[in-house]
Amino acid sequence: MCSRLDCVNPSLESAGPTLVGLARHIIAEALGLPTKAVGIPPWMHSPGASFVTLTIDDQLRGCIGSLTAYRPLVDDIRFNAFAAAFEDPRFYPLTTEEYDKVAVEVSLLSVPETMPSSSRDQVLSSLRPGIDGVILTSRRGRTTVLPQVWEDYPTPAEFLDYLLTTAGLKPDYWGNDISIERYHVSIYDEGH
Repeated sequence: MCSRLDCVNPSLESAGPTLVGLARHIIAEALGLPTKAVGIPPWMHSPGASFVTLTIDDQLRGCIGSLTAYRPLVDDIRFNAFAAAFEDPRFYPLTTEEYDKVAVEVSLLSVPETMPSSSRDQVLSSLRPGIDGVILTSRRGRTTVLPQVWEDYPTPAEFLDYLLTTAGLKPDYWGNDISIERYHVSIYDEGH
């Protein structure tokens, strides 16, 4: 018996309204705004990893997520929606005035897979533009860049430079302490 979300329900094409609706519900509730209850289907009680991304006028307004599925998806989305709106350290907490302007996106992550990473060139030749989200682990910690970032950094070299910078490393740094994993996402927004 599978205990992971991708085993329980591999086709989540109709899940968008539920996933995004739950994230929006959590934010509205935290702001004290009127909201309707969201039905939680059984598959959302299976472990899942998600990112919740908020934008206003196509500009990032908050993004928080989980890299591994360690709790039920319903709880993961609740936590990440609240954190994206009110606890992303790059932004001030979302206000009631912004609520109607904010666009909500939920990304469900696949299980990360280790990539060969003994050299920068090895990673560059393995990256799949527009597909791969990447997790970098180094002496400085762990960071990720979602696949959506390929829109702003379309070549493997630009994408990897951005990932290294996000990790607090110089873009030309490569050391034995670096390991790389990749994953893909299913993206749901308010239009889907």
